Amino acid sequence: MLSPLGVCSAVLEVHVGTGSVFSVEGQRVVLPAWYTSRSQKKPYVTWLLDKADADPFQILTYLDGVVKVEETELKPRVGFLYPVHTHNISVFINATRERDSGQYMCTVNVVDDATSTGKNVAVINLTVLVPPAPPACQLRGSPTVGANVTLSCASEKGKPSPAYQWQRMAPTLQVFFPPAQDRARGTLKLTNLSLDMSGLYKCVAENQAGSAECRIILEVHSTSEGAIIAGAVLGSLGALATVAFFARRLVGYRRKKRDGQEEAANEIKEDAVAPKTPSWTRTPPADAISKTSTLSSIAGARDRPYGASPLSDTASVLTAAGSYRGPPRAGGCPPPTNGAPWHPPQPPATPGGLPPSSLARAGAIPVMVPAQSRAGSLV
Repeated sequence: MLSPLGVCSAVLEVHVGTGSVFSVEGQRVVLPAWYTSRSQKKPYVTWLLDKADADPFQILTYLDGVVKVEETELKPRVGFLYPVHTHNISVFINATRERDSGQYMCTVNVVDDATSTGKNVAVINLTVLVPPAPPACQLRGSPTVGANVTLSCASEKGKPSPAYQWQRMAPTLQVFFPPAQDRARGTLKLTNLSLDMSGLYKCVAENQAGSAECRIILEVHSTSEGAIIAGAVLGSLGALATVAFFARRLVGYRRKKRDGQEEAANEIKEDAVAPKTPSWTRTPPADAISKTSTLSSIAGARDRPYGASPLSDTASVLTAAGSYRGPPRAGGCPPPTNGAPWHPPQPPATPGGLPPSSLARAGAIPVMVPAQSRAGSLV
């Protein structure tokens, strides 16, 4: 650059398009800068980032025609926008993040060019904005006729902090203002509720980066409806409790009855006596017949007077096999042959006793005497 006098007055100086740049998170941003110099030699360019919570550090340099990106979290996302030899030293940052916010400083030096103090340094402040996260709508209070409720709306993320706006949706459009609405806190107070205040309400959270919204349905109930609903709930709970109680009692009763029947059955089994079979329906074993006959003979001998002879030496004897052996029957008839009906002979009446048939007609009860087996045990 030449002055009106023809003297070269150009010196090294760095310029910026703006001192503050805003970007929305996730978007690309450009930090505009360039320098002027009367020298045609290659400059030495340095970009630094100064954050509030850290010391300044280099992010990008240009030296002897070589671009170097420093090892920072910006490395894969930062670079020169144009070739440096064009004197345009603007940089770009892709996919900006909230933590990219800070003060960016650019310094330029040329070997054979003079500069004024501070003229070779430029500063650009970058602010990365964050749109509000989808807010959450809530209802506090009991929405009954005559009561007061508060609708709240809050977003967990947003830079700068979002402002909130409540409105009632169609078919009855309505916009709210302070003091009913608090735009900073996101609350809306509705007092003295009525049935016609029921409807759909929307809350919009917005800042410079964008907006988000949530909706909530307000349904106002009359006091009688509230009482009916409460009574129905309590009645249902009471009915369920009653059913459960009686079901439990019924199960317990059935279990107790079943246990009692089992105990009674066990007692009957323990106290029961095996039924007795009448002696005259059983066929005595052969040795029992022999012993009975022997006992009868002994008893008869004891009843006779000393020295008296038996009625007949050839008295009939019932053998162990049950056949008849003895003198001919009365009338000289031989014993019946096979195939003819046979009747057991009536034993003679013994002195001092009655025949078994007479005892049976008199109602006497026959008693079975246990017999003894050959091994000596009772049968």
